Amino acid sequence: MYEKTFPNKRFKNTLDFLKKHISPDQTILDLGVENPFSRIMKENGYSVSNTKGEDLDLDYTSVQKSSAEVVTAFEIFEHLIAPYNILTEIKSNKLVASIPLRLWFSPAYRSKTDAWDRHFHEFEPWQFDWLLEKAGWEVKDSAKWTNPVKKLGIRPLLRSFTPRYYIVYAERKIHANNNSK
Repeated sequence: MYEKTFPNKRFKNTLDFLKKHISPDQTILDLGVENPFSRIMKENGYSVSNTKGEDLDLDYTSVQKSSAEVVTAFEIFEHLIAPYNILTEIKSNKLVASIPLRLWFSPAYRSKTDAWDRHFHEFEPWQFDWLLEKAGWEVKDSAKWTNPVKKLGIRPLLRSFTPRYYIVYAERKIHANNNSK
């Protein structure tokens, strides 16, 4: 996936945000297979396990069986048809998740060679916040950043000041009966 470019800015911003909210002594279940960023988290002292590549629209076993204190999901939910379902199955009370934002000047991403590397959703921040709220989460903090590219043209110019990524720290809402769900 990162053969030609490595998202240094995105990874730095994501790690800074994670460090702001999650201490390395908390265990993490990272949704998605092991990837360069899950390795970066480990290199920074986090105890991270990953899901195994199962279709998270259909198979919730990894999150249902996990005893991790935190779930992370970095650029995962846009690939799911129904992210609400997995969000309601998470047992952890803390979530750090990021998504690429919908860009009005660019179509949704679709890899021509990898069926898993396609975006079913490209959210606006309010839509992602609403999804989390409906799934029982409360957003406590968020951030956005741009993704400039070193090319000439109108779209590259727009990318230099239009936010491309959105990240949130959310906690499970506790209902009146003190159950986590």
